[in-house]
Amino acid sequence: MTYTIRDIAIAIGADVLGDGSLEVSSVSDPALAGPDDIALAMDPKYAALIPQGRARAAILWPGADYKAYGLQAALIAPRPRYAMSTLSAMVDRGQRFTTGVHPTAVIDPTAQIGADVSIGPLTVIAAEVVIGDGSVIGPQCHIGFGTRLGSNAYLREGVKIGADVVIGDRFIAQPGATIGADGFSFVTKEVSAVEVARNSLGKDDISDRGQSWARIHSLAGVIIGDDVELGAQCCVDRGTVKPTKIGNGVKTDNLSQIGHNVVIGNDCLICAQVGIAGSSVLGNNVILGGQTGVSDNITIGDNVITGGATKVLSNIPSGRMMLGYPAMKMDSHIETYKALRRLPKLMRTVAELQKAVFKTDRNT
Repeated sequence: MTYTIRDIAIAIGADVLGDGSLEVSSVSDPALAGPDDIALAMDPKYAALIPQGRARAAILWPGADYKAYGLQAALIAPRPRYAMSTLSAMVDRGQRFTTGVHPTAVIDPTAQIGADVSIGPLTVIAAEVVIGDGSVIGPQCHIGFGTRLGSNAYLREGVKIGADVVIGDRFIAQPGATIGADGFSFVTKEVSAVEVARNSLGKDDISDRGQSWARIHSLAGVIIGDDVELGAQCCVDRGTVKPTKIGNGVKTDNLSQIGHNVVIGNDCLICAQVGIAGSSVLGNNVILGGQTGVSDNITIGDNVITGGATKVLSNIPSGRMMLGYPAMKMDSHIETYKALRRLPKLMRTVAELQKAVFKTDRNT
């Protein structure tokens, strides 16, 4: 499909400079753009690359002179990166999965498939599954017994959803995402070495504690709200006796792990390689930076942000920005880190002072 610059401006809330009737069909890096692409040059450093390509139009920053870059038209958006969310959706061609139900798909006769649903090759839909209208189920997916999927879901290749999962509308799962695996929940007959270490903070001896692990089964499912997106190879475990819950608008990155019984509020952002241990609770609008680790049974308040590789070992009140291991207020961590970097110099200074003092003592 092609769009006029004026059409795009209306869709993304931008102002038009130059020829609004110019048609484009995609977006591109300025240096790689062809005549039918709109170049993404929201910063002067990117606009300098426009002459290397063949773009006739670009998204520029407020105050930019589009004619100086040899363009016929430009879009000026107050928040260009936000405008990209609408523009990228307009031109996205997707994975080009075939429409309809592929003949190799295996669908239980009790499953309820909504209108205009596409189901890819080698996908398995179990008994009593419900799939909402307009959903796209990619190749080699599995949807387990009794699971309910809302309208306009989009499952990429190899998504696995277990039994008794409830998912809202407009759900997106990237390749290999797994929802509804059993939780990592094991127990020993006697008090385990892990419990001793935790209770004593490492002071007690655990050298003679052999242990065999008994499995606690995961009896509950997973409940996921509307407009949720799970990254590639993201894992969400089912609950033990109450469901794991993910609120509306939550987005997770690749390789993130959400443990059993976890409850996540609305509009949270879970970045790559984040691990949230069992029974932890996150409020609304929480952002966990990449490789953040959250210990079990932790409560994190609303609007909390953690920096990359933060390790959360205790509860965090609302509105805090946290960093480090163990997590502390971000400004405190940075101050501590600066002091740590000065420590070698301080130690050398102390050593020199000691030498001077001892030398003075010997001379008296």
